[in-house]
Amino acid sequence: MNAWRRTSLGTRLALAIGVLALVVFAIVGAVLVNSAQRYLGRQFDGQIAKNQEVWKSKASIPQQPQGWYSVAFTFQNGQASPVPGGSPPDDSDDLAKVAVKAKNVGRTEYYETVFLHGEGSYRARACPSNTIPGAVLVTAAPFRDLDSTVRWFLTVSIAVFAGALVVLVVVGRFVLRRGLRPLSDMAATAHNITSHDLTDSSNLPVRAQGAGGGPEVEELRTSFNVMLDHIDDSLAARTAAEHRLRRFIADASHELRTPLTSIRGYADLFRYAAANEPAEREAHLAKIREETERMSVLVDDLLLLARLDAETPLRLEDTNLVEVTSSAAQGFVAAHPDYPLSFDAPSTVLVHADSMRLRQVFDNLLTNIARHTPPGTSVELTVSASGVATVTDTGPGIPPDHQARIFDRFYRIDDSRSRHIGGTGLGLAIVHSIVSAHGGTVTLSSQPGRTEFTISLRRTQNSRLPRT
Repeated sequence: MNAWRRTSLGTRLALAIGVLALVVFAIVGAVLVNSAQRYLGRQFDGQIAKNQEVWKSKASIPQQPQGWYSVAFTFQNGQASPVPGGSPPDDSDDLAKVAVKAKNVGRTEYYETVFLHGEGSYRARACPSNTIPGAVLVTAAPFRDLDSTVRWFLTVSIAVFAGALVVLVVVGRFVLRRGLRPLSDMAATAHNITSHDLTDSSNLPVRAQGAGGGPEVEELRTSFNVMLDHIDDSLAARTAAEHRLRRFIADASHELRTPLTSIRGYADLFRYAAANEPAEREAHLAKIREETERMSVLVDDLLLLARLDAETPLRLEDTNLVEVTSSAAQGFVAAHPDYPLSFDAPSTVLVHADSMRLRQVFDNLLTNIARHTPPGTSVELTVSASGVATVTDTGPGIPPDHQARIFDRFYRIDDSRSRHIGGTGLGLAIVHSIVSAHGGTVTLSSQPGRTEFTISLRRTQNSRLPRT
């Protein structure tokens, strides 16, 4: 059993074909030999009948072939007696019994296979005599020639079928090996994958090559390559996620290290200046509080992003998007009066959302404008009846090579990480995460003189009232 399990698929199929062919050859051979035997038997009976037809019309028995016996029997008191002459065997009792049966049957011809003592099997034919009244002519021919012909035919058939079986197995094994070569190539491709280090690399250049093998093998090859493409994509996604995680940890460490260093420095100054003027101590404490607040904001943003990644911490309810954006616009105007803002929206646009998180989205977008554009930059906030909100400014714009990563965490266009304009690089990442958690999308379109963020949310109801 173990040896059979270790046998290759091609060998198994070749042996299975051989066994099937052997069964088919045996059935075909048996049918052919049986048909040939019956055909030769009919021919044999015809030769005996022709011999007797000549005898029936003559008074004397014609010369018989080698080993044939011909006897004429008359009947008296139900017993058959041979007529002198002819070519009877040494013991003609068996032929006499055939004559009696033929007489009783009363047919014009009667066949029977008999066994003559010391002679073997014979084919006997009995028929009425035309020249001897009431007599029955019996001719017996040996089966030796017929059996010899059948044995020769059987031997030839076995030899031919055996040769054909050997050729079928050998050639079939070669054809199967050639036909299964694409499967062997795919197995070699799978083994080749193990030679690649996939720990830190997302590149899996191995693919099943070649062609042929039929539609089934082509379909398998295609499915195999599709699976490898999927693995390659998954490895690329995993590698990219690992790189993002490493970059995230490095950026978070850098962002947290700066306020911690400041707090440590001001704490040392506070300790050394403990006996100094109260105003100096208050200044140091104010700096510590400022850095602490800054670090708290950063930690809160990191926790929010972590929660948005792990789940959807939203309190969803029917919310008027116009009220949320209007409050954000009013807060921005109050905090940044040197940035003229125009607001355009219908009276009501209902969306299924968390109003507090939506307010955070628009606050982040508007604050981002105040940080990265000069005073006097015009800002426009619009809401459409379909639930699409846009935040547009007329600032310098975002360079094209930075737009693809603008929503990445800790990503800032200012590579030097200077903080003269503030920010941690998490504002737009939070915008993207919150909008995605709502099932919406946020897109960016920017060029010098115009930058536009478009937020699309799923609207639950639209009550369009006159504009206010």
